Amino acid sequence: MSATVSNDIAHRAAVLREKLDEASHRYHVLDAPTIPDAEYDALMRELEALEAAHPELVTSDSPTQRVGAAPSSEFAEVRHDIPMLSLANAFNDEEIAEFVRRIRTRLGGDDGRPLTFSVEPKFDGLAISLRYEKGRFVRGATRGDGESGEDVTANLRTIKQIPLKLHGKDWPAVLEVRGEVYMPRAGFEKYNELARNSGGKIKLLINPRNAAAGSLRQLDPRITAKRPLAFYAYAVGVVEGGTLPPTHAQTLHRLRDWGFPLSKLVSTAEGESGCLAYYRRIGAQRDALPFDIDGVVYKLDDLALQRELGFVGRTPRWAIAHKFPAQEQTTTVEAIDINIGRTGAATPTARLKPVFVGGVTVTNATLHNADQVARLDVRIGDTVIVRRAGDVIPEVVSVVADAQHAARPPWAMPATCPVCGSEIVREEGEAVARCTGGLSCAAQVQQAIFHFASRRAIDIDGLGERYIEDLTELGYVQSVADLYKLTLDDLLEMKRRADERDGTTPETVKSGKVATKWAENVIAAIDRSRGTTLERFLYALGISDVGETTAKALARWFGSLDSLMAADVDALQTVPDVGPIVAAHVARFFAQPHNRDVIAELRARGVAWTEHEPQRTIDGPLAGKTAVLTGALGALTREEARARLEALGAKVAGSVSKKTSFVVAGAEAGSKLDKANELGVEVWDEARLLEFLKIHEV
Repeated sequence: MSATVSNDIAHRAAVLREKLDEASHRYHVLDAPTIPDAEYDALMRELEALEAAHPELVTSDSPTQRVGAAPSSEFAEVRHDIPMLSLANAFNDEEIAEFVRRIRTRLGGDDGRPLTFSVEPKFDGLAISLRYEKGRFVRGATRGDGESGEDVTANLRTIKQIPLKLHGKDWPAVLEVRGEVYMPRAGFEKYNELARNSGGKIKLLINPRNAAAGSLRQLDPRITAKRPLAFYAYAVGVVEGGTLPPTHAQTLHRLRDWGFPLSKLVSTAEGESGCLAYYRRIGAQRDALPFDIDGVVYKLDDLALQRELGFVGRTPRWAIAHKFPAQEQTTTVEAIDINIGRTGAATPTARLKPVFVGGVTVTNATLHNADQVARLDVRIGDTVIVRRAGDVIPEVVSVVADAQHAARPPWAMPATCPVCGSEIVREEGEAVARCTGGLSCAAQVQQAIFHFASRRAIDIDGLGERYIEDLTELGYVQSVADLYKLTLDDLLEMKRRADERDGTTPETVKSGKVATKWAENVIAAIDRSRGTTLERFLYALGISDVGETTAKALARWFGSLDSLMAADVDALQTVPDVGPIVAAHVARFFAQPHNRDVIAELRARGVAWTEHEPQRTIDGPLAGKTAVLTGALGALTREEARARLEALGAKVAGSVSKKTSFVVAGAEAGSKLDKANELGVEVWDEARLLEFLKIHEV
């Protein structure tokens, strides 16, 4: 130790490394965090400051060294002391039965004892080898061709599930651990969503498996560190200066004790029947798993028996991969259609030559948005790779290049909606293009009505989503204005026709009375909803990005609907908290003749509110303050608390940020309270809120 570093400083650095290492292990491996993120970050910053001031304190296993190596121009070759060989594949039950039979035969026949197998999911990622000497991570390599791979040590250091030093005790002097680097589905989707919104600055990832492989082979570890990679251990290779348990399953549990993450799906099974039962159980869970798998692996659990069986060629006789049906296939794009969603999102969809993939025949696949089409350069007539995972909508993941591709015309988003003819617009900075038909587009009508009738909007009690679907599908309602011409007979007839369609025709007097009572209540609720407020009406219209708070601001600022409808983008931006994007959405909505027609119909059918002079100053003791409500309040509902805070001039937001003035935390407050504490935002309990409201008589 340098004379310039005191024992106290060196000791503090060691303590910090130990605390951070333990916290990371409990968070990333055990899924049992012991300290909040803010405390972890504070400890890390302290250690970084100490090491920056005293570089001689830096150790190779310090948490600060997860990222730090300089970019490489190439990867060095690593020879595997024990080859990383591949597994034989099986695709049906008969092949598994033959696999078990061969093992029994080579071990001397059936002696009546069941064979025990260690069973685990077959991860769809990249196999890697990790070498530890005296408990410290010294080198990591890819599988490569099985005999040699690439040295990706610097990149592997960025993966938090991989321990930089071993936990526990009694580990061998040299230990090689093998496992899979993969990209969790949630991380993959989040990364690609960021990429889609980056305007081409970030490249989209094709699928989690390719993403994991590509991320680990980046020459700059700083790029790898930005990718959401994870790791599971599943085997050992070289072991020197120590011993391991006699079975594979016990060895895996020993690895967990030493700090390596294991999949919770790892188990043991008895004989052929146990293996097949595991295959079916994991297959049933496959679509809900947080990572991609393409099968399961069976390994004879007894390590002595593994050594006795040995290898044939480049595959072990004691293990096999039981593969699931393929989830990717190639086919031809016959057309590219536009699908208008319930919120108006215009999604390009590839119409495909039918292909069997993931257990079903696929005829359509999503292309997400115009940027994705451009990135993939998908054209009608192209051969493409289609991916399907369970109930997930099939998607086109890449184009198979051919000589005719360049001669096919590129695709472009149409200018008008194929359903209602309204303009399709893509706002600057947004990835999704949308139909502006709003209230009148048939593709959006169900969602528009459901939102319009919801409790915080116009509030038509009893008109749930199922009834709205029946009303629109059976032709009784084509827009929100049609709600106000419904009669009791219309609702009863609709209910009867829907029951007949669904095979649930009521046959009792009681059921008929129930239907009549429901219909009477809905008609009464529709009549009550004719009297509303301007802010509720504006929110009910479902204008993009206009929530309750923005609707209140617009109603207060303009005072009347006609004034608001006449406002241009510049005038709209004078409203507090209304920026250029929201202003453009509002102006475009009211510029559409279809939307104006529906509003005129609503007014003609008696929907009305009290208008007032514009209020363009915000007074009150909370003017300029932003509040957030979280948890359950006893004396007030969340809506009542919001209204009373807003009456005092506050803006009530839905999430906590550095701009939040205070958070009101009721019972069982969750992540918003945690965020407030992390950011140092002032927190009020319910008693303080009630006292404040009492003082200001609200």
